[in-house]
Amino acid sequence: MHTMNTLPRFVEVVEVGPRDGLQNEAQPVPLDVKVELVNRLSAAGFANIEAAAFVSPKWVPQMADSAQVMARIHRRADAVYSALVPNMHGMEAALAAGVGEVVVFSAASEAFAQKNINCSITESIDRFAPVAQAAKAAGVKLRGSISVALGCPYQGAVPPSAVAGVVQRMADLGCDSIDIADTIGVGTPGAVQAVFAACGAVFPMDRLAGHFHDTYGQALANLFAALQLGVASFHSSVAGLGGCPYARGATGNVATEDVLYLLHGLGIETGVNLRAVVEAGDFITRAIQRPNNSRAGKALLAKWAAAQGEPACAA
Repeated sequence: MHTMNTLPRFVEVVEVGPRDGLQNEAQPVPLDVKVELVNRLSAAGFANIEAAAFVSPKWVPQMADSAQVMARIHRRADAVYSALVPNMHGMEAALAAGVGEVVVFSAASEAFAQKNINCSITESIDRFAPVAQAAKAAGVKLRGSISVALGCPYQGAVPPSAVAGVVQRMADLGCDSIDIADTIGVGTPGAVQAVFAACGAVFPMDRLAGHFHDTYGQALANLFAALQLGVASFHSSVAGLGGCPYARGATGNVATEDVLYLLHGLGIETGVNLRAVVEAGDFITRAIQRPNNSRAGKALLAKWAAAQGEPACAA
C-alpha cells in the first residue's frame, strides 16, 4: 500500500459540473450560461471537462442543447471536452460535435442496471460495442463509467469482485480509462480501498478514476483513501452541483473547490487555478439560483469579501 510519502505528485481533476451537475436541474439552464460555465472552467485549467450528453431530450431535457454548447465554447487546444453517449445515435451526434472523449456507462449492481437501463450489466456493455469501435476508428478516447460501485439503492451492498468484473468487461470493450462511481455516496474509506484494490488487479490503477458523491459526508475521506492506493484521477463538480436522485435533499457530487483545496494542501499539483474555480462556482450558483455546496468555495468567497471590506457573509 502507498504511504503518505508516495501519494501521486500530480492528480487529474475531471470537471463534471456542466453535465453531471446540471442535468438534473428542473428549470432550463440558458445556453449562454452553460457556455460561460464551460469557458470559465477551461480558463481555470482543467484538462478534461464533461461538457455534454448526447442522450434523448425526452429523458434528459436539460442536455438537449449539447450540440450547441459544443459548437459555442472556446476550446483550449490541450483540453479534452467529453460527453456521455448511450448508443450509436448519440455517438454520431458526439462525433459531429467534435467531442474528444466519449463516456459509456454501466452499473456494478444487476438491480440498478435493470431499473435504470432495463437490461443486464452484460447486455448494457455489449450494446456499447459499436460505440467503442466507432470511438477507436475516429481516434476519440473511450471512457467507461460504473455506477453504484460502493452500494446500490435497490440491492444494498455491492461486492468488490462484482465491480472488478464490470471493470474487466469494460477493459475488454477497449476503454482507455474507467471511473468507479459511488453514485449514492454510501462508501467509506475502507470499502473504497477494497474496491479499488480489486479493480486495480484487473486494470491499471493509473487508468482508474474515483467519482465520489458526498451524500453521507464521506467524499473527501474516500478520495484520500483512493489517493493512498495511487489513484490519480478524480471527478468533481464545481460548487457541488448535482443532487443525488436517490436521497431526498442530499448533496450529490463532491465539490471541485473542496477537492482542489485538499489536493493543493497535500502539495499535489493539479494544473487548476483554485480561485478561478471558486469564481466559476459563484457564477453558476447565482445564475441558476442554487445554494453553493462547496465549503471551501464559500469560505474563500467570504474571506476575499472580508479582505475587500465587504460584508463577510455571501448570500
